[in-house]
Amino acid sequence: MNVIIVDDEPLALEVIETYVEQIAELNLVGKCQNALEANELLRNNQVDLMFLDIQMPQITGIDFLKSLDNPPMVIFTTAYADYAVEGFELNAVDYLMKPISLDRFMKAVNKARENFERAPESSSTEEGAEFIFVKADKKLIKLFYKDIIYIEGLKDYVIMRHESGRTITLQTMKSLEKKLPEGTFKRIHRSYIVNMAKINAVLGNMVEVTEKGQAKHIPVGKNYREDLLTVINQNRL
Repeated sequence: MNVIIVDDEPLALEVIETYVEQIAELNLVGKCQNALEANELLRNNQVDLMFLDIQMPQITGIDFLKSLDNPPMVIFTTAYADYAVEGFELNAVDYLMKPISLDRFMKAVNKARENFERAPESSSTEEGAEFIFVKADKKLIKLFYKDIIYIEGLKDYVIMRHESGRTITLQTMKSLEKKLPEGTFKRIHRSYIVNMAKINAVLGNMVEVTEKGQAKHIPVGKNYREDLLTVINQNRL
């Protein structure tokens, strides 16, 4: 999701920007300190989500949102609880009270993500794309699908094992699975997604791939085995 941050407090801008950089699904398009700057960003960029402060000079966040013909999703940020009802009447995704904790911030982002993924136009994988960008080390890293061997889930992170090594990103397996091209990648375990082209053999409840020149065995979950074998049998001699 492309996001912008609108807040007249430099510290608040910095805190929210730090949080955004830690979440793989968020791409920061820009940040600004008033509604005029925000309006310019919205006119010149595709924005999916706006973190919007309510108490700002010249025009409040609520009045600014009312002025937009086609606003993006909005998460209000404020130090005052008085505007909560009006904020939700404007179909805000969430309403965050300052100071904002990372845990509370992530809950709000998860709500926005669910809305984004439900939208018909928000297709996760562009048809014909040969690569994906993932956020790691405060930058977007381009990975070609053909180079990804398998993906391992570890709590709120995923480890993408590829020909050049590994890339760790803050993301859930469920959300990443939706972004990968169907047919190329297969979920074979609650903690593993594998590139079907990288499977060398199926050994009981394991699949074998090659990582760093050596055989690597990945477990196949009981609930995923039948679906995996169905796909494999379709390509069996």
